[in-house]
Formats: sequence, structure tokens, C-alpha cells
Amino acid sequence: MAPGMIERVRDALERAYGVPVARWNPPDRPRDTLDPKRRQHASGKVLAWLLAAAPPGGKVLGLTDQDLFIPILTYVFGEAQLGGRVAVASTARLREDLALFGERRFAERVVKEAIHEIGHAYGLVHCHVPRCVMSRAAGVRDVDEKSVELCPRCRRRLTEPGRSHHALE
Repeated sequence: MAPGMIERVRDALERAYGVPVARWNPPDRPRDTLDPKRRQHASGKVLAWLLAAAPPGGKVLGLTDQDLFIPILTYVFGEAQLGGRVAVASTARLREDLALFGERRFAERVVKEAIHEIGHAYGLVHCHVPRCVMSRAAGVRDVDEKSVELCPRCRRRLTEPGRSHHALE
């Protein structure tokens, strides 16, 4: 992934959650996540690897350009441990119509999905406010319709007792 994209995601996460974000570049990558029949990577296995490999401390977001899936869906933009430590977001499906919309739209999509997945790690569930970054996205057009912001209700939920605001890696 381009360094400029990583920095953009880092800055957006810091703004969205008000915590410092550090870059962690693991020396290796997860193994045995590829399903050869689907030619996709199992996001649950990526989460397990992140949990085992990540440095101790805060929340961890893995960014990948590999296509992800869970068994009951054709693909996912990402997955997270709800209220847990790790999340993963994929850029693979976010490149749809890149020739039409350009790199700026792609970058916005990546930022939205990163904020969305870390929101799940902070315990936020899918929101029914259509423009909230925590709203459900069945396709890339749904991602485009979202804002990069949490709605007031989701923002309030972050401050409820029991929600941990650890740094991100």
C-alpha cells in the first residue's frame, strides 16, 4: 500500500477517535488465509493472526489489498472483533470504478472503511443513520454515500463507561 495512503488513514483515525496512531509494519504476513477455491482470504484468519502477532497495547488495524471473505458472504470490505483489539480492512473491492472516479474517491473509501472497522473494535455496531460511517455497506456505492464522520449517537456511544480508548497501531 502506498505510504501516502497509510498516512492518510492514520490521520483520519486520529481525528475520528482522538487517540494517537502508530504505524506497525510486521516482518511477515499471515499464512494459510487463502481459500484457493474462492481466491480470497478468510478475514477471520487474518484477525486471528493480527491478534497473535501484534504488539501489546492498543487496537490494531490491518490494511490489505487482498480480497476478503467470511463464509456466509461473497466478500467483505473488512471485519473486526466487536469490542476487541483487532480489525482488518481491504482495499480490493474499493477500487471499483477507479477509472471513473479517480484516486481521490478510492482514498476516501479506504479512510471510511478503516474508521468503520476500528469503530467495531471500539464496540460500535452498524448504525441506521445512512450517512454515518458506521452504517452498513453492501457495496461500494454504499461506501460512497457514507460520510467519514460518526453520527452524534455513535459519537456518544464511544464515551459510554466501559469503552476503552487505547492507542491504535
